[in-house]
Amino acid sequence: MNGTPLPNQRSATTLRLMTWNIHGGVGPDGRFDLGRIAALIVRHRPDILALQEIDTRGRGIGCLAPLEGLGIGHLAEARTVAVPDGHYGHVLFSRWPTRDVVLHDLSVGRREPRMAIETSIATPVGELHLVVAHLGLALLERRRQAITLAGLARGNPHAPTVMMGDFNDWFSFGLVRRTLSRALPERTRLRSFPACRPMLRLDRVYCGARGMLLDSFTDREARHASDHLPIIADIRLPSSAQAPGSDATALSAGG
Repeated sequence: MNGTPLPNQRSATTLRLMTWNIHGGVGPDGRFDLGRIAALIVRHRPDILALQEIDTRGRGIGCLAPLEGLGIGHLAEARTVAVPDGHYGHVLFSRWPTRDVVLHDLSVGRREPRMAIETSIATPVGELHLVVAHLGLALLERRRQAITLAGLARGNPHAPTVMMGDFNDWFSFGLVRRTLSRALPERTRLRSFPACRPMLRLDRVYCGARGMLLDSFTDREARHASDHLPIIADIRLPSSAQAPGSDATALSAGG
């Protein structure tokens, strides 16, 4: 599951998810350019998008203008750092309205502030329970955060759960992966960091039921825009969660 399928060839019951740590919009050339970030996102036409390391500090809120043209109109954000000249954090975009949005504080001691965004999305093919997160760099910090996330993964028994983001889980024994595996048995397995020569599976999409994850891939062109590669995943909700009238055989234009 690491090819790059054509964006338009998707079943009407398929949802496209994308998660990307955009490194504050600064590429390896040291240039801040959200235009090239936005262009790559549009290329893959995600239905639901999570971006980590959104940073307006010293630039003003207007610097986010390229992201406003993505055509993914509903958003929820977690501003983990807010200062007079801007903010830093992560954002969730969705084609459909988000509801019951909750920001969960994952901060540990004096480590960098962290949050998870939890929401429900009524997609055309059924309700989705979604959690997006950006975990810490220290091992014990991530252990506590992973335990909290495992609880959130079981938080909505009425809808399938997806969790995605940058989990910073680089050790071979995969503490975060093992903690989440019971509640979220399926996940992407793509190397995403460093973008120039990917070796570590830091960025992931987790699914709460086997068979949900249909395909996953990345885009090496992203190495020109960030130090992480994005993870793009096509999923299908379990049949028990699909909205009445969903046609599994129809094709959509991916929008």
